[in-house]
Amino acid sequence: MTQSNQTPTACLALADGSLFYGHGFGATGTTVAELCFNTAMTGYQEIMTDPSYAGQIVTFTFPHIGNTGVTSEDDETADPVAAGMVVKWDPTTPSNWRSQGELSDWLAKRNRIAICGVDTRKLTRAIRQQGAPHAALCHDPEGNFDTEALVAQARAFSGLEGLDLAKDVTCAQSYRWDEMRWAWPEGYTRQEAPKHKVVAIDYGAKRNILRCLASAGCDVTVLPASATADDVLAHNPDGVFLSNGPGDPAATGVYAVPMIQKILNETDLPVFGICLGHQMLALALGAKTVKMNHGHHGANHPVKEHSTGKVEITSMNHGFAVDAQTLPDGVEETHISLFDGSNCGIRMTDRPVFSVQHHPEASPGPQDSFYLFERFASYMEKENA
Repeated sequence: MTQSNQTPTACLALADGSLFYGHGFGATGTTVAELCFNTAMTGYQEIMTDPSYAGQIVTFTFPHIGNTGVTSEDDETADPVAAGMVVKWDPTTPSNWRSQGELSDWLAKRNRIAICGVDTRKLTRAIRQQGAPHAALCHDPEGNFDTEALVAQARAFSGLEGLDLAKDVTCAQSYRWDEMRWAWPEGYTRQEAPKHKVVAIDYGAKRNILRCLASAGCDVTVLPASATADDVLAHNPDGVFLSNGPGDPAATGVYAVPMIQKILNETDLPVFGICLGHQMLALALGAKTVKMNHGHHGANHPVKEHSTGKVEITSMNHGFAVDAQTLPDGVEETHISLFDGSNCGIRMTDRPVFSVQHHPEASPGPQDSFYLFERFASYMEKENA
């Protein structure tokens, strides 16, 4: 049930002056960020802990958020990264054999604000029509809101364009990763016989991406986003992976692009990028990126691979896109979104270097695109043959 018959304890204020009242849960206080919507029907915990959501408040179009509780196994990073949560229904008592606690308590302990009782259909339509707005979300148990101040805070938010957020979510130092994907009944197991040494650059890497690399036979060493080409090559890798992450790719590219270009110019190593890593690779190859109207966020996005004609249902989470019209000679588009035709993949025509915009690690989401990790492994196999 909603809390619409009670005194509002939370308020979502948009930069255009629109106000949405509801019931607050999780932490109290105020947070300011870009507002987006996600259409996934499952995986709210994975979404909230996805580093790619730094600087964003997530509106969930699926109404039943919180009904399976939370579990430490589903965190994609140590703590939630999304700034806040907007949902339609008040989270109910969780009912799931894996649940270790309630969503509201989990958010409160991690200082993340949420609001329920909002007309999320109306809010989603507004985002689609007007673009991702800047918003201020306030939770006050007493229901005292200075709405003018909240609107002013939303208007003062600088937005994501020009922001390098990868530096805020990357690891502080390098580490090894050997945990593989979850499987019944063992759960998470360890990669004990890796075939390929991979250096993964952490622009905001999700744990399940690293698990997928391990499951594809990789011995993974994770390096911070600021790693240089010399740092990467010092590990004598068989391949280089460029992870997902938040913010404006052009801003992160200031230091990431020179590193990638040196790897490409001085080695023949296979390179694989996902999401922000895809955009970093495109910039390094000479293409450009653009800010999207409201981005792609969900677990039901159809993507077509040109070479096979195959359509995959994928997870997506990005507010910027590669401009396919700017791809240089020697680089071809491999995947497109069937929602709007935007670029979803590229590859070099003469080298084992490729990337995709969507999330083949499927956390949350379908597993149609896991073959991309196996493709990366096969490229490293050929290079070592």
